[in-house]
Amino acid sequence: QDTDRKFQQSLVEADRRLRELDRRLGDLGGKWGLFVENQVAPACETIFAARGIPVHMVSQRVKKRQAGDTLEIDVLVVNAGHVVAVEVKSTLGIADVRDLVSDLGRFRTFFPEYADKRLHGAVAGIVFEEHADVYAYRQGLFVLAQAGETMQILNDEQFQPKAW
Repeated sequence: QDTDRKFQQSLVEADRRLRELDRRLGDLGGKWGLFVENQVAPACETIFAARGIPVHMVSQRVKKRQAGDTLEIDVLVVNAGHVVAVEVKSTLGIADVRDLVSDLGRFRTFFPEYADKRLHGAVAGIVFEEHADVYAYRQGLFVLAQAGETMQILNDEQFQPKAW
């Protein structure tokens, strides 16, 4: 009986430690994601201007709620005629690209103030899984990746971004 009690105590303690580890890993993942966003946002001004999209405003973590639904954009790049919604992930997969394409379809409902602007999408990542960069390109999205200490657009000069 004493052995059973000690075993149960060990299980409870192991469970508590695993929950704490999960919490800490979640915190670390969130901080890493914020770090990546903080790399992408300032670079957007330069890299989009080089592609003929001058930037007037860059905002991070833009969130709108409507009728019980929420749309959050990691980085929003705006000028007089364009708005670019950027999805930022440390590790970008095809599911993330699909999520952004879906969000772009709902964007104007949540952000009617940008109705007069051409809407484009972009994905940014440190690591691309499953050829998500190629998939994003084929969906008409800008693809941003780390280049040394900054970011670069991977799309070639012939790329024509899709407008939503």
